[in-house]
Amino acid sequence: MGPFDSAASSGGSSSSSSGSSSSSTVTKPQDIDGLLAGAGYKVRSSDLHHVAQSLERLESAMVNSSSEISQLASDAVHYNPSDLGSWVDSILSELNQTATLPSDLPDFPDLFSVCNQTDGSVSWTDPCVGAQHQNLAQHQLTVVTAMEEDSGIKLVHMLVTCADSIHRGDFPLAGSLIVEMRSLLSGINTECGIGKVAGYFIDALTRRVFTPHDTITSTTGFEDVLLYHHYYEACPYLKFAHFTANQAILEAFDGHDCVHVIDFNLMHGLQWPALIQALALRPGGPPLLRLTGIGPPSPDGRDSLREIGLRLAELARSVNVRFAFRGVAAARLEDVKPWMLQVSPKETVAVNSVMQLHRLLGNNQSSSAMEMVLGWIRSLNPKIMTVVEQEADHNQSGFLERFTEALFYYSTMFDSLEACCMMPEKGLAEMYLQREICNVVSCEGSARVERHEPLVKWRSRLRQAGFRALHLGSNAFKQASMLLTLFSAEGFSIEENEGCLTLGWHSRPLIAASAWQAAPPPDSNANHHPLGVIV
Repeated sequence: MGPFDSAASSGGSSSSSSGSSSSSTVTKPQDIDGLLAGAGYKVRSSDLHHVAQSLERLESAMVNSSSEISQLASDAVHYNPSDLGSWVDSILSELNQTATLPSDLPDFPDLFSVCNQTDGSVSWTDPCVGAQHQNLAQHQLTVVTAMEEDSGIKLVHMLVTCADSIHRGDFPLAGSLIVEMRSLLSGINTECGIGKVAGYFIDALTRRVFTPHDTITSTTGFEDVLLYHHYYEACPYLKFAHFTANQAILEAFDGHDCVHVIDFNLMHGLQWPALIQALALRPGGPPLLRLTGIGPPSPDGRDSLREIGLRLAELARSVNVRFAFRGVAAARLEDVKPWMLQVSPKETVAVNSVMQLHRLLGNNQSSSAMEMVLGWIRSLNPKIMTVVEQEADHNQSGFLERFTEALFYYSTMFDSLEACCMMPEKGLAEMYLQREICNVVSCEGSARVERHEPLVKWRSRLRQAGFRALHLGSNAFKQASMLLTLFSAEGFSIEENEGCLTLGWHSRPLIAASAWQAAPPPDSNANHHPLGVIV
């Protein structure tokens, strides 16, 4: 017995008894629309026009009266849904929507009269019948979608209200809202869209409200390496960072025979094979390339940095590039000291930071940590420093502002990830972003390391630290634009922003790349600026 069988039996017995009193009210089998009968609904051909309009009214009622629909779904009992016309009319009468709906609803054609065959039969393969079936299915889908959209909008409002209650210190209210949101989430598709994003933010709020802050671990460390790799494969953001930085470094190394790259986040070394191959093709022959990779210590005692270096050395040897590698194990960037890098005065230095500098802002003495690291970078006098950061403002002191910014930022990020459709990488890439969300929302103090700030703030900070901006040239723009052709989604866009490049989704910038150089001392010739420097 199906979910509607008991209700249908009750309604069916009622219609049977009334039918026995008058033969003129009995519905003949040939009067029943064959297409809808196959879908389990009893609708007479002459009633199709009325049923179509009733479905249109029900759709409008569901969109405009969400609260009444919620009550209706939990309290009312509707008999015989197989009798589609009566079933829809009964819902509309309880909603009392009929009188308030606009009177200029469009007329629907008598589909059966159009689609009926010359012999009176209805064929499932007839194109007109297919259109009729599609229209009915679309009505049903629209009803479900409208309900999910209504629940999604309600979830967003509840998320912001919950964040506001936490901001005000009303944790009992926040806890009750979390319970209510989890109940509402159970009726929404959490595989995509707002359901998925809301689930991640509800989890993060749960950890903040019910878990002491000092027991929440941050997302830094060796454990992120695997998720980073899958995030790299699933979407263009890290590839954009690597391609753009590599192009800028390649141009900065032009004409130099001994070059040294200092990478603040080696991970799998994913960024450097492309640069090695580009240097191998350089006119006049490749330079001597030194690479210093900074990364977290391996938890199992292995020298994972050295293993990555050996793989890169084998690649360099295969393309005849002289190569030297040094690994520097450090849990935090502020633990790195300049002497560990062993920079030679004869080398042309490039410093590469992909989504790392914002972590310095999470230190208890964040300003001194940032000043210290930027200070020793400047002392190395690098030919170029490439910086890639999230184009977001997740370092605001007010929790509500930070939460709201994160909610809309990651909603856009997940929307773009859905369009990439890379499986199975997409699932683990989502976990990478989920961990960022958890850190932004759940953690405070030194444990909150995902302190993303927008490009305008990085410009101000780096200029105050003694750096000047360099233009990312047209070649970097072309490289980034070519990268997007690897992804089928059409919503990605590259924009130039005062010499910097941003990658966004539907006009919302999500990641920003910039290039910098140590500014000359104040007493030098202030009127002389090399080509490409932004003043």
